[in-house]
Amino acid sequence: MTVVPAERRRAMAAGLGAIALWGALATLSVLAGPIPPFQMVAMTFAIGAVIGIVRARVRGLAWLDLLRWPAAVWLLGVGGLFGYHALYFAALQLAPPAEANLVNYLWPLLIVLLSAPLAPEHERGRLGWPHLVGALLGFAGVAVLAFGRGVSFAGTYALGYALALGCAFAWSLYSVLSRRFGETPTDAIASFCAAAAALSLLCHWLFEPTVWPATPVAWLAVLALGLGPTGGAFYLWDHAVKRGDIRALGALSYAAPILSTALLVACGLAPPTLTLLLAAVLVTVGAVLASFL
Repeated sequence: MTVVPAERRRAMAAGLGAIALWGALATLSVLAGPIPPFQMVAMTFAIGAVIGIVRARVRGLAWLDLLRWPAAVWLLGVGGLFGYHALYFAALQLAPPAEANLVNYLWPLLIVLLSAPLAPEHERGRLGWPHLVGALLGFAGVAVLAFGRGVSFAGTYALGYALALGCAFAWSLYSVLSRRFGETPTDAIASFCAAAAALSLLCHWLFEPTVWPATPVAWLAVLALGLGPTGGAFYLWDHAVKRGDIRALGALSYAAPILSTALLVACGLAPPTLTLLLAAVLVTVGAVLASFL
């Protein structure tokens, strides 16, 4: 057994961990209650920043070491984390959530498509058909799930759809280009989370009323969001996209919305449907196919 395959397996496991955590996003958001979106991001990203700061300090990094990243790294990290969420919330304001989410979930497919032209020069190669077909099957699964809920695109929401497409490009570019900065340690995510939390807090003060979680369960849900889907998952994803198979990760990411819906069903927050089963089958087949290369 060589070192490289073992490292790649650990990276892929980290990626699967991030995807699984994102699958809990919807359920935890429902349990957290009607907290304004930028306030939620500020709170959960602050928790995510604390995770990374504690981890870095335990490993012996000085406080200034968490700030000494190249300008390009700062731009990519903050642009990816904050930019994606800002575009996402704007899209939800200007388009129906189901349609906006479907467009947003082009990001795994875009990761697969952009992985070849934007990869570091020594890693560039031809895009394998199993990755492409796997990603297309994954998107088909998400589309089946969305249209099963009655998705219907209307021209009056064109701006919202455009912003949702911007979300897809923001996260896919962040994920693929992170590989170009493979030497940057995952500790940098703490800095990006802190900056994104500060920018989100500013947007909250400017555009939203403050609504605190109403119950102990809601507070626990916010804490869980920061530890998981909108905090801890970013550290796992950073390691995954820098050390794992980025194309397979793109296709596997389509499991997140399926897991999310399944968890809502399991918790009694959404009804079970045949479209969920069909979507799960398509995503599973696509994920297995994309993992062959």
